Amino acid sequence: MLTISLLFFLSILAFVFYGVDKLKAERGTSRIPEAVLIVLAAIGGAFGALMGMLLFWHKVRKPLFLILVPILFVAQWVGAWFVLSYFKL
Repeated sequence: MLTISLLFFLSILAFVFYGVDKLKAERGTSRIPEAVLIVLAAIGGAFGALMGMLLFWHKVRKPLFLILVPILFVAQWVGAWFVLSYFKL
């Protein structure tokens, strides 16, 4: 259960960061570094990052985000499924 809770928390965090970065981009203020957005997706927030990309239409023209975030999403959920089924949780 910890695995799903962690993915859920990191996804919410990533989603918020993508939304804040989009708002900052529209206002022309200082931005959240792309490395931070990628790291959030990589450490477990790929679902939130993907939803943030789609809902806010943010970073969808950047090939790194367009390719890497969906791959991370699939990898994280397959990994979570494997852990849950292996440990019969």
